[in-house]
Amino acid sequence: MKLQGWVSFSNLAAGVLSSASWRLVALSSSSSSSSSSQKHVCLSRQSVANMAEEAKKLAAYAAVDNHVQNNQVVGVGSGSTIVYAVDRLAERVRQEKLNIVCVPTSFQARQLILQHGLALSDLDRHPELDVAIDGADEVDADLTLIKGGGGCLTQEKIVAGCAKHFVVIADYRKDSKALGQQWKKGVPIEVIPMAYVPVSRTIAKRFGGEANLRMAVSKAGPVVTDNSNFILDWKFEHADNWKEVNTAIKMIPGVVETGLFVGMAERAYFGMEDGSVQVRDPPVN
Repeated sequence: MKLQGWVSFSNLAAGVLSSASWRLVALSSSSSSSSSSQKHVCLSRQSVANMAEEAKKLAAYAAVDNHVQNNQVVGVGSGSTIVYAVDRLAERVRQEKLNIVCVPTSFQARQLILQHGLALSDLDRHPELDVAIDGADEVDADLTLIKGGGGCLTQEKIVAGCAKHFVVIADYRKDSKALGQQWKKGVPIEVIPMAYVPVSRTIAKRFGGEANLRMAVSKAGPVVTDNSNFILDWKFEHADNWKEVNTAIKMIPGVVETGLFVGMAERAYFGMEDGSVQVRDPPVN
């Protein structure tokens, strides 16, 4: 009886261990499958990121090659795509012995110019530029832009407005038929700090949506621009006439500038997924 009990217990234990082993195998297999899936997602994201970076480079190189000539004053934009434009500009200056003067739109742009050994100037000495090259957060079919994701919208618009030619460079992800299709973070609006609450309320009341104060990531509190101002990100619902909306928002007391660039860009270069560069000009009215 004792032996039978022991055998019964042994069989039961074996069954439990066997069952546990199968569960461990299943869990291990599931974990392996999950890990493989996660690796695949990570690789896919990395692949997309690499493709986007290559597309930025293609657009930047095309714009610099087509629009920059000797003895020019060039406005240098801000953001991740402009890094490639400055790389190419410096390369051409060295190889072709070009005489180029650069006017930055931000602290970042200034540092890029200095790091590449390019001639640095400003709007005091060069108030009229031959060409300005800058990126965009989104570009619609009419070449209306949303800019300011990096917080430099006011300087970017000033420099673009001083240029005879304003050229935009972007990757395929920034191309939209209408603003808001791709860029979901809203229209940046630079405001005087004391006015951010009334400006936010006025925008929401008059144009719908909501205008939220942009908060910093690596510091406590809001993002502060190079001009010591705050930024509201207006997540709009819809807009029929961006020119009218832009003008109306700029008339609100406390607004410094908007990230809407309407009727300013004369050409946009999009680096595409297949390695080509697509060029877009404004529609002829």
